[in-house]
Amino acid sequence: MATQSRGHATQLLRLYEMRVGIGHDTHRLVEGRPLILGGVTIEHPRGLAGHSDADVVLHALTDALLGAAGLGDIGDLYPDTDPRHKDADSAVFVRETLQRLQKDAWRVVNVDVIIFAQQPKLGPVKTTIRRHLAELLDLPADAVNVKAKTGEHVGSIGRGEAIACQVIVLIDH
Repeated sequence: MATQSRGHATQLLRLYEMRVGIGHDTHRLVEGRPLILGGVTIEHPRGLAGHSDADVVLHALTDALLGAAGLGDIGDLYPDTDPRHKDADSAVFVRETLQRLQKDAWRVVNVDVIIFAQQPKLGPVKTTIRRHLAELLDLPADAVNVKAKTGEHVGSIGRGEAIACQVIVLIDH
């Protein structure tokens, strides 16, 4: 009887399970590319180098979602050696990843984003990025948070050579 009720409790817990995923990405800033963060094009003389559109926010988000669901990482599914991903809109990676999660009955609960950039100052665009991410994820805006930090003139970010992002997500089913 005790084994039977323990099995039932395990089944109930699996019906409502939560998982956390974390993602990180860094790209160098270069001339001749647009700067895209969270699907938003930002006015800046340099953009991020990469095989796709190099959107560090959407790359870190994709990695966090995949990690939370135990589905590997962005490099497994969207390798930078695949010509299909050349200059790709990274929102495609997020949408396809959301479809994978939905197939297994996972849904995104909330997202917290930190963008690390010395320049440009991101305060004026954080709300726009937040709204775009909420729309992409089909979440209310208050379930998405975007923070911006400088590198305090230390390291590649502080010298304005790169931009990085960390994302944490909560999913449940």
